[in-house]
Amino acid sequence: MEDSTHITEQTGHSHSHLHHLLENQIPTDYGHSEQSHGAYHHDQELSYCPLFKGMSQKEHDQFLDRNVKEVLTYKKGETIVLQGEPIKWVMLLVQGSVRTEMITLEGNVLNIDILEAVIPLAPAFIYGAKKSYPVDVIAAEPCVFLKISKEAWLDEMAENRQLLTNFLTMNADLTFFLTNKLQMISLKSLRKKLATFFLEKTTVEKDTFNLKRSRTQLAEYFGVQRQSLARSLKEMEDEGIIQLRGRIVKILDRSRLIRE
Repeated sequence: MEDSTHITEQTGHSHSHLHHLLENQIPTDYGHSEQSHGAYHHDQELSYCPLFKGMSQKEHDQFLDRNVKEVLTYKKGETIVLQGEPIKWVMLLVQGSVRTEMITLEGNVLNIDILEAVIPLAPAFIYGAKKSYPVDVIAAEPCVFLKISKEAWLDEMAENRQLLTNFLTMNADLTFFLTNKLQMISLKSLRKKLATFFLEKTTVEKDTFNLKRSRTQLAEYFGVQRQSLARSLKEMEDEGIIQLRGRIVKILDRSRLIRE
């Protein structure tokens, strides 16, 4: 625990009280090793959430103490929510990661994104007219969620300008992501899709990033065969545009990516 305490001191939110809540509510069949692993990560992963940006330690902790009524856990591969299912609660992912998928009218599975803690599910749809999940959400690894009342969350935002601002910012960022996703889907060439993807993940100053997805998952994300993806990546590497080291991608020629 010394390591995780050191991490939380740097980020400013220890959440020792919530740590104990999670430890007490995670069921024993979640797995001893996973529970022990989770004990190490609760403090670390709860230390930052864009929803609580700019809020004090006291405000952050009191918000969670007031509103967290239930802790839900899911094993890897479990479906958390289905596309079209009504949103009855705010589901705050605090440990693990999930993948989101959408079923098209043709019956095809469209891989949307991989979400990592800490983040709420479908924030832009919680208070929409339909109030339903736009995607299937599946546990990419063992996950822990905090279940919070939508009404309580709304009351909190009405009383806290910073919390409301953070919520609106998150929704704006999500809209921007979905716009880019739609643009990428509309591209015909796989190389153009890859170029767009790499440009979004990097900047001139930061030319390296770590892929969250495996090659198979990345192929599903682009809606292509794994062999086609591997061929295009190899071509771009041979041409000196990118460098691949496992899941580490380094951009060598940004101007070439822009011209793709």
